[in-house]
Amino acid sequence: MSRKSVFVKVSGNMCKSEKFIAALEKLSRDFFVVICVGGGTQINRALAKVGVPKIPHGPLGRELPNFKLRQLARDVLEQNQADLQDVLAKNKIQATVIIPVLDIGSVLCHVNGDKFLETAYLGFDQLYVVTTPSRVSKKEKQFAHLPKIKVLSFK
Repeated sequence: MSRKSVFVKVSGNMCKSEKFIAALEKLSRDFFVVICVGGGTQINRALAKVGVPKIPHGPLGRELPNFKLRQLARDVLEQNQADLQDVLAKNKIQATVIIPVLDIGSVLCHVNGDKFLETAYLGFDQLYVVTTPSRVSKKEKQFAHLPKIKVLSFK
């Protein structure tokens, strides 16, 4: 029998939480774990530093108007990915960390992390959204129609 799989979409604001890391350690004992790390808040800060006002999210996420800004956002996500990989290695936690960016024919296509989670829905046994406490209620409503998705937060 193959090991069951779990997909975890974690907010960039929550990916270094000690309680989140402890939960991953437990999950990784019984599951093949894939973590999709976000970074909306960090991307907003990076965009502001280069003089770009906050870009509203559309139905598929934030649409960045040019390659330079898409690359900046990807760089932020890759930094979050590297930071989380370091924490996992330090804690000897076996998991794969990905970012919600597709490279389609060398075109960077950012995918909202929540949409990325929905894309993974049919392939994984369990799915989790780890978000800030203030966003839990909104996320529970958003994913109410997808029973395998559980929303979690850690203080």
